[in-house]
Amino acid sequence: MGLYGIFFNEFGRLRSGWRLAFYAFLFIAATLLLETLLRVVYAIGQAFLPPLPFAGYFANMAFRFSLLAAALIAGYFCARFFEGLPWRSLGLTLHQGWVRDLIIGTVIGIAALAAAVGIATAGGGLRFSFIGSGMLLSAGRSLLTAGALLFVAALAEEAAFRGYPLQTMTRAGLMWLGVIVTSVAFGSGHLWNPNVVPGVTLANTALAGIWLAAAYLKTRSLWFPLGVHWGWNWALGPIFGLPISGTRLFSNPILKGDDVGPAWLTGGSYGIEGGVACTIALIVFTLFIWRTRLVGPTPELLKLTSEENPATPPRVSVLS
Repeated sequence: MGLYGIFFNEFGRLRSGWRLAFYAFLFIAATLLLETLLRVVYAIGQAFLPPLPFAGYFANMAFRFSLLAAALIAGYFCARFFEGLPWRSLGLTLHQGWVRDLIIGTVIGIAALAAAVGIATAGGGLRFSFIGSGMLLSAGRSLLTAGALLFVAALAEEAAFRGYPLQTMTRAGLMWLGVIVTSVAFGSGHLWNPNVVPGVTLANTALAGIWLAAAYLKTRSLWFPLGVHWGWNWALGPIFGLPISGTRLFSNPILKGDDVGPAWLTGGSYGIEGGVACTIALIVFTLFIWRTRLVGPTPELLKLTSEENPATPPRVSVLS
């Protein structure tokens, strides 16, 4: 193969492993830079402005937007510079059927979470009580505000993991390796959450990564996995009142979920994502997504994400 072949493929383009490494470096660098800028702005605001209502909520929203921006900036740079691909290759344009993909994905995400809750409840591990008619207005507001935050948070994670990293590995003919790498990275990124269940948290979250990767590969667009991801989290917190990845983020859910165990089934203090009920639901709905005919890719997105792109000259040239 020689030194040239270690770094470049037959089209003269940087190999997918190196592209993935550059993406990770750029994403981390952009994240640190944007987070530092946000901290500076937040500190200045606290020093010179009066206390603002919902400051914590908007700070959290700004942080999620910074992660989204970092993923898209790094992804577009790598797609354009290393592969000569346009912005639309990232799968986040308003292509034909994007609204349908998002809606169907959301319904599937809610249904999967409801299945996990149903399994845990049938096993005697969860009990629910209604929040009460006097709190419906507060619950409605929580549904909207929580939904907005969870939407941006899910979009940031989809762009970071099912965006360029999975796409570039798929173009290189390494789809299954890309699914494994991005899913393990997705699971590892949740290990610093509160109340982590050793082993189970990584396994279930990595399995969720495979579920979401299947959703991306089904459409080659980020809208469908975004809907799946967002629908799951939206049902989990604001509707069923359960922890999201170890944290109770929102008050005034429609239902108040109480965990009465056993923890192996329900996930205990981490929430249902740390239990076997979640594992079963994720396996079933991964198979459903992989086999469903409800959604599919546009011809252009399928081509942009299925093969190396030799159409334009590589940006990097070296002597062979």
